[in-house]
Amino acid sequence: MSRTGDSAETPTEKPAEEPAGEHGAGRVVGYVPGAYDMFHIGHLNILKRARLGCDHLIAGVVTDEVLEKAKGRPPIVPLAERLQIVGSMECVDEVVTDVSSDKLVMWRRLGFDVLFKGDDWKGTEKGDRLEADLGAVGVRVVYFPYTVHTSSTALRRLITGS
Repeated sequence: MSRTGDSAETPTEKPAEEPAGEHGAGRVVGYVPGAYDMFHIGHLNILKRARLGCDHLIAGVVTDEVLEKAKGRPPIVPLAERLQIVGSMECVDEVVTDVSSDKLVMWRRLGFDVLFKGDDWKGTEKGDRLEADLGAVGVRVVYFPYTVHTSSTALRRLITGS
């Protein structure tokens, strides 16, 4: 992915690292990572809300391996299908495969300005670490209300009976 635009940063304003892409002054690139397994209303809500908070929205769909490592189980819907589902959403400008639970890896690749997450991460150890890591390179983390009544975990329990 390439972006063009002028960078008006001075050497003292540059983050410690430089992301792969550049974007024009004033253009806000948002990133919303997720499993998007068994796509449901919570996924739709976060994507639509995230779209309102940026000029270009990139959705990162985590690999089966990253998801299994993070959650201790494989997804029900394979990566290729999850990419196709999320990529078909009008509110998503671009869909990419997210290859790491470390979001700095994806920032280096994509150069986003803001990362969107469900507020179930807010105030947790992993959320605090995410904010610190991304804040160090100038990325804001914005939380949206987590859809408690519908989740992939709840759907999985319903389907499998466990």
